[in-house]
Amino acid sequence: MAMKPNGKSHVTSDHDEKIMLFRDVTPGPHETQLRFRLIHFWEAWNPLKKTLIGLEMLLIDEQRSVIQGFIPPSRIERHLPKMKPGLLYKLNNFYGSSNKTVYRVSDHAVTVSFSWNSELSVLEDSPTPFDEDRFRFHSFEDFQANCDRKGDLYDVVGHMKVVNRECLIGTPVLDEVEIARARHVLVHVQSYDDDFLQWTCDEALPLGPGCKKFKSYEGTPTVLLVTTVNTKSLGGTLALTSMSSSRVFMDYDVQPTIDYFSWLGSNPQSAELVNAEVVTKRETLTIGEIFSYIKQGSNKEAFFECTATIDDVVHGSTWYYISCSGCHTKATKGPTSLMCSKCGKVNISGVPQYRAQISVYDNSDQAVFVLLGDAGFELTGKHAAELVSSYFEANGDQGVTQEVPFPEALISTIGQKHNFCVKVTKHNFDGKSRSLTVTKILPLDTPPVTESAGGNYNPATSEETFETGANVCGASKTSVDPAEGSKRNGDIGEMGKAKRLKRGV
Repeated sequence: MAMKPNGKSHVTSDHDEKIMLFRDVTPGPHETQLRFRLIHFWEAWNPLKKTLIGLEMLLIDEQRSVIQGFIPPSRIERHLPKMKPGLLYKLNNFYGSSNKTVYRVSDHAVTVSFSWNSELSVLEDSPTPFDEDRFRFHSFEDFQANCDRKGDLYDVVGHMKVVNRECLIGTPVLDEVEIARARHVLVHVQSYDDDFLQWTCDEALPLGPGCKKFKSYEGTPTVLLVTTVNTKSLGGTLALTSMSSSRVFMDYDVQPTIDYFSWLGSNPQSAELVNAEVVTKRETLTIGEIFSYIKQGSNKEAFFECTATIDDVVHGSTWYYISCSGCHTKATKGPTSLMCSKCGKVNISGVPQYRAQISVYDNSDQAVFVLLGDAGFELTGKHAAELVSSYFEANGDQGVTQEVPFPEALISTIGQKHNFCVKVTKHNFDGKSRSLTVTKILPLDTPPVTESAGGNYNPATSEETFETGANVCGASKTSVDPAEGSKRNGDIGEMGKAKRLKRGV
């Protein structure tokens, strides 16, 4: 091994190739070789401009050092065909750029960026062993300390207690229709230190629509490992959100899940069943208490349950909007057709969605609740599209250019008492709106609130943005502005038991 004057080491091969270790990578251009295992790679997108920022990677070298890699969009086509997670590679020539300060997936201060003269090739028959993976596990206290800072993305391992409000007794029957609609799964995980963590899995991950990975097990899986999760505080509850870099492992997939499985067998008290209602229950407040929460200025979005009576519909307001049939974002009128700003598509099919304002009251105060999406259906028993279509069928061509007035299905709810799940958003904190968004209509006979270590409400995720603009796999967008009504909310809940994967899966 040759020593450079600056103390950094270059490994010299039989062919006199200069090989640099990750620990020696510094900012600036390097005409040398790196050897590593490609652990994982993912696309980084700008969620606003809908443009590809590049391909990001997680790499590990022979000394178990981990570094992040990056390929600009113009060079992806050249290198992507050679890339396969788990293989060994050698990279000649690269540029060391400063690692980003937000949403970091490695501790290294530098990122390996592919430059114009970079050459990537598979490393054949390496006599040097390389680790298969590397995880960054942290305690519950570390997650709390990192909460809302948009800093490092840690890995978490634990055993599942509840999945989508269903305890893992036997093989739970998960509602695939609800999962497909909400486009994410909410899991409650208990860690080594017996603390509850709420993790939201996006549809793009292996636990996505239909829980394919979950259902691929002969029995009910117990142990869950999720990499690079973003830690957020939602309504006072510590919540973990999947990112585009996140990976999911269960039971016997990797050594850390195997080790946790063994630990769980030696600590059976940690595997005791829990009451799903205890874990997932949201706090119940009066209207007055919700407004007091807003006035405290905590600026923490939260979900609450509130029992109130419907006094009237808000006349003069529109009770529905036309959405994109694909993503349910509010459609905009183009020169000749409807357009979707989120999908970037033109000539889309418009679908009416609820955005109905109702005046409600309880013994403490009055408020305006905004019913969005499924909440309107749960209240009336009819979809907005059905009500709009019925109006035009009854009125023929006379009302085609007019907005549809409040339907009888909504007006007939006046005087009814309901248990509403409401969301306090940033628009309430900044004073832009006193209207409260209703995400779900709950039955009035729900059991009383019980405090738990896992918090007392069910958070939904929102889209995050990397420092570079890359989007986070953040599930359904539920930060709904009542004034915009552009997104639907999906209410969800939790998951533990285990067996090995089916053969061939």
